[in-house]
Amino acid sequence: MSIPAVPVPMESPRAPWYRRLPVISHYNKSVGLQRGMLVAGLILTSAFVLTAIFAPLLAPYGFAQLSDSDGNFPTQQAPGGKHLLGTTVGGYDVLSRVIWGAQTAILVIVVAVAMSIVVGVVLGLVSGYLGGWLDRILVVIADAVYAFPSLLVAIVMAIVISGGQSSLIGGIFAAGTAITLVFIPQYFRVIRAETVRLKAEPFVESAKVVGASNIRIMSRHIYRNATRTLPLIFTLNASEAILTLAGLGFLGFGIEPSSAAEWGFDLNKALADTTSGIWWTGMFPGLAIVLTVVGLTLVGESINDLNDPRLRGRKSRGGSSPAPVDNAAMAIEVRAS
Repeated sequence: MSIPAVPVPMESPRAPWYRRLPVISHYNKSVGLQRGMLVAGLILTSAFVLTAIFAPLLAPYGFAQLSDSDGNFPTQQAPGGKHLLGTTVGGYDVLSRVIWGAQTAILVIVVAVAMSIVVGVVLGLVSGYLGGWLDRILVVIADAVYAFPSLLVAIVMAIVISGGQSSLIGGIFAAGTAITLVFIPQYFRVIRAETVRLKAEPFVESAKVVGASNIRIMSRHIYRNATRTLPLIFTLNASEAILTLAGLGFLGFGIEPSSAAEWGFDLNKALADTTSGIWWTGMFPGLAIVLTVVGLTLVGESINDLNDPRLRGRKSRGGSSPAPVDNAAMAIEVRAS
């Protein structure tokens, strides 16, 4: 009895370059529920990114605007009329604050994740390839930094850099630096482990034989193979960066409201409104945080499943594990053919 193979769409090396990009290639390999999760995550993430990019066009008012040609904005106005999502106790338009808050969040993500990727990848390559005493020292430092809670590090860095309250640039730099210190060990561990594995491969040994320098081997032969998991780590770290920034703002160590809109700060100010039945000042910033984090997490988890052949088609079959293959029967069938 023959066992039908389950075809898994794979991208040919000769496929167009855009079909080999991380997210597009994963979409082409996805099926069933996995594709639904990936599409849902991409929709939420795209909405977040587009809102941040086009915030000046989408927001009806400025993030710190308190009046227009008709006069001052009413305080704590219910959703409706000129203020679709209502106003806060300070007279800010909630919709405008939510839209401008996406721009602040994406700036922190870019600064934090970009710095941590650069530093973590370089240290991981050097540590894993050279080894020795340098490797041991870097591993100990990475483990020590990783032991501290990210929010605690962010609070300390915010106080040191900006005194707890800061302008847009200062707040982004403070939050980005704090998050970078926490994310570096993650990238360092992943890249170091891959580098240790790859440096024993035949193609690296061949490069050494022909006289390639260590820098050339790390940059040309190991780097491209060791960084294939970075898209997954990036999406998960991006969601963590948003939560850390929101935590800073909620605890009062974020960006001043007159300098930028920040979802965590707006949640903090909405605490006093809940006892008065004013729900809109806290619901919409909180919903923006939840939807953005869920979107980024869905993309990251989908990429993780699709990178693992054991999980690639599992969720499309209703969560059941793949059927066991009778290797003996397959061998008999091959001999008979």
